[in-house]
Amino acid sequence: MARRIERSPAGEALYQVLVETAAVFFRMRALGKSQGLVTAWGGGLWGFLRSLELHGPATVPQLARMRPVARQRIQHLADDAARAGLIEYLDNPAHKRSKLLALTPAGETAFAEMDARLAETAERLTEGIGEKDLRTTLKVLKRLREKLGEA
Repeated sequence: MARRIERSPAGEALYQVLVETAAVFFRMRALGKSQGLVTAWGGGLWGFLRSLELHGPATVPQLARMRPVARQRIQHLADDAARAGLIEYLDNPAHKRSKLLALTPAGETAFAEMDARLAETAERLTEGIGEKDLRTTLKVLKRLREKLGEA
């Protein structure tokens, strides 16, 4: 017989938040694929380019730690983005074998276009949801991310 954990009201609420977060993630990933924000194989192209836009040139291991995802997943994204002309590999003065990844002008343009599509989608999705609720959701998700980083 399966073991059932007795949950506090807060524990039950968080359990439901986690279930809904997973469901939202999969729907957002499908939407992202349709908008070119996520690759056909599920790689987060928008997030990958955003990391380079925000932080500047970085190595594959550095990007993997930022996300956090497997280094191989970032390498796959990097190789695809390089073939598409969105990033370039630069010599890394701090490490001979680990190249720096940097956005190309085409990558900067592609990111800006993707970011605009995401912003338009966000605007459409706000219908019927108040700013206060969204800011509370953001605050809670950030706290959960921090707690998960400590776990």
